[in-house]
Amino acid sequence: MSFDPSQMLIATLNNGQQLPRLGLGVYKVEQDIADSLIVKAIETGYRRIDTAAFYDNELEIGAGIRKSGVPREEIFVTTKIWKDGQGKANTADAIEESLDRLKLGYVDMLLIHWPHPAMDLYCETWDVFNDYLATGRVRGIGVSNFEPEHLANLADHSDVVPAINQVELNPSFQQPAVRAYNTEHGIHTEAWSPIARGRDLDNPIIKALAAKHGKTGAQVVLRWHIQLGNLVIPKTTHPDRLLENISIFDFELEPEDMAAIAALDTGVRTGLDPKSW
Repeated sequence: MSFDPSQMLIATLNNGQQLPRLGLGVYKVEQDIADSLIVKAIETGYRRIDTAAFYDNELEIGAGIRKSGVPREEIFVTTKIWKDGQGKANTADAIEESLDRLKLGYVDMLLIHWPHPAMDLYCETWDVFNDYLATGRVRGIGVSNFEPEHLANLADHSDVVPAINQVELNPSFQQPAVRAYNTEHGIHTEAWSPIARGRDLDNPIIKALAAKHGKTGAQVVLRWHIQLGNLVIPKTTHPDRLLENISIFDFELEPEDMAAIAALDTGVRTGLDPKSW
């Protein structure tokens, strides 16, 4: 079974790019299965893949996309530059290394992976990102794990607004301040760890909503993201869950369902704090 990609909801970014609202994240996907996973994901209906230099699987992700047989322009590919690639002295080389590993000709979206405020290099890095837009080898640029203070600093430095801010976001960590800043400034919020690494699926409210709609807990949470307006990149290496995660466009959560999930916010992260790391 597979999902018809034409049924996917599409988002339009502030730079005019369009992309599927749901994609596949590949954090901690091992090299020995990465290319075959990507082939299977594309067969299942995925048309957006999110990787990073830090994930150490760009080479295999690129190979999987090429093996899929789907035209390159139909797959939206995001990668991210790690902290050792930040700063004017390092960023161009880091971008070139990612492009060389992927071997896809270009990347659709390039993100600064973390702000690392103690390094204070993300504005320099952003300048190099912006330069690469003119080459056509990077089609869009954004950030990841940026708090409003980092975004405000970037706005003071550059007129180029990030297209995406990818942050940890799930029912138990809903990031209202970040989402509000992003919305106010035309930045799309993208959720990583969208089901809190499975933590939120044990919540009785999520279980009750799954039973109500005849869906799994993961499908309910992913649908919640979509209805909030988030982009979302759930990760899985299981073929059955590839289909499960993408099959969320045939039902809607009701307003009271959305309100029930909104009440689950605990403010507790599963990952690192961008302000201090």
